[in-house]
Amino acid sequence: MVIILIKVENLNFTYDETKETIKDLSFNIPKGSWVSILGHNGSGKSTLAKLLVGLLKAESGNIYIDDIVLTEDTVNDVRKKVGIVFQNPDNQFVGVTVRHDIAFGLENMQVPQKEIVERVETYAKLVGMEDYLKKEPFQLSGGQKQRVAIAGALAMHKDLIIFDEATSMLDPEGVAEVTSLITKLNQEQQQTIITITHDLDFALKSDYAIILKDGQLMAEGKPSELFLQQELLEQSKLTIPLGLKVYIDVLNDNELKNNKKLVDELWTYNLKK
Repeated sequence: MVIILIKVENLNFTYDETKETIKDLSFNIPKGSWVSILGHNGSGKSTLAKLLVGLLKAESGNIYIDDIVLTEDTVNDVRKKVGIVFQNPDNQFVGVTVRHDIAFGLENMQVPQKEIVERVETYAKLVGMEDYLKKEPFQLSGGQKQRVAIAGALAMHKDLIIFDEATSMLDPEGVAEVTSLITKLNQEQQQTIITITHDLDFALKSDYAIILKDGQLMAEGKPSELFLQQELLEQSKLTIPLGLKVYIDVLNDNELKNNKKLVDELWTYNLKK
């Protein structure tokens, strides 16, 4: 049985009177899934992330988080269920050390000290940062800081974690670290995840994709199906990675598409990137 954790119904939001940012947007996200929300710059994807956590207030429509409708009265209850990891790792590191940073949210929630210690150690180990608990921010790489931010969200037992372009400011090693961790959390911990991104290579690893253009739903479905529609990607102003473009070109070639070994190896290459 599929349990819907996030339901968005006819959502609208405008920053000013001249441009609608989110237009009549509706979708569902099942519990335990990894969903990528894609779009070009200005498509509304980061605005949507802020709406989902109550940092912005919708003009109309409804957002349900675990059957709780998001309102001014329920926003604190919703935020207990949703964590967000932002683009810049330096902007979200608030502790003097890794240990203090992971514990920060728990202390604000007045979790008993003994439980704080247990959770910090448990989730630091889960994200591979158990040997860095005494380290200060300047001693960490960007990828390590993002892993600490993820541990902080997990320690507060969030039902949903939103990654808002969380790999865009990282070097290739940091991207690989965070991508591997997100995959592990979803597959092994059944953590519900939303990744806000414009990177098709990254989104290809998720279960489901929602493509936005100018604040509207352009398409939704499995990445393995959506990302083969070259015209859709071009209309959505999404950059097609070279590896994926080669795969699409092979599928469109009457001779090469029958070479199963070549097709399978190209697809595997795209998934592992």
